[in-house]
Amino acid sequence: MEKTTQLIRLYCTICLLYDNRLVLVAQRLSNNFSPKFTDEECITIALWGIINQKFTLRGSYDFIKDFYPNWFPDLPNYKRFNRRVNYLACAIKELADLLLGRLCQGANPLIRTHLTDSMPIVVAKQSRSSRAKAAKEICNKGYCEAKDMFYYGVKLSVLGQSQYKSMPSPRKMELTPASNHDLPILQRMVQDVYGIDLFGDKAFISADWQAQILKSNDIRVFTPIKLDRGQERLDSADKLLSIAISRVRQPIESFFNWLHEKTNIQEASKVRSTRGLMTFVFSRIAVACLMMLGDVLA
Repeated sequence: MEKTTQLIRLYCTICLLYDNRLVLVAQRLSNNFSPKFTDEECITIALWGIINQKFTLRGSYDFIKDFYPNWFPDLPNYKRFNRRVNYLACAIKELADLLLGRLCQGANPLIRTHLTDSMPIVVAKQSRSSRAKAAKEICNKGYCEAKDMFYYGVKLSVLGQSQYKSMPSPRKMELTPASNHDLPILQRMVQDVYGIDLFGDKAFISADWQAQILKSNDIRVFTPIKLDRGQERLDSADKLLSIAISRVRQPIESFFNWLHEKTNIQEASKVRSTRGLMTFVFSRIAVACLMMLGDVLA
């Protein structure tokens, strides 16, 4: 009964958002503008599969076909379903944006502490990273320092508000090619953000930008201390400061671990097209937002 209630809530949420806004994104210009198997049903199946740890479209499709066939009587064959989901990539992205906006509405304006970092979404791992060509419009080869690996794919950058003894609540997310440096991404993300204390890693060290953003947006940036050229070790004060900053920003790593555990977002090796990758990433962001909002798994 609990699973049934969750599925009903998910379907109702998508129908409400679709009628209000997503229909404009997925509007058809063909005669088949109102198919029996609706866009709302298609998106619901894709997200419901992820919620139930079915991390491929095939897995989501088979899960519905095996356990909920009466709920979706007009379910097409898998090939047509896969094509429909990828067609709805822009609508799924818009859904993720709407749900992220809902999370932002619940942000506490009194909490200044914000955390930022990025995570890799791997389309091809090291051995294939130089030869991969899937979704080349938005993918390229980059290096992930945290995992010490080269990969082909994209990166997901997150700006989140710190929460007491909990994961940060994401305020902004941006998807970029793997080779893009974190600092320009963050600079774009905070253009319209004011009055926060921002904790990041050494990739965000830029004295000129930190002085500018403090003056214009009242944003203080805190990063671990970087060794000067020729310096072998930090002095005690700098080392303690770096440790303290790293501890403050540790929850953003917990958020990435949780996101991957719930959605398998980092493993995109089966993606073969730009639309497929967009569907893959933003359907998982939508699921994560729904979970954090409690709209599905209350």
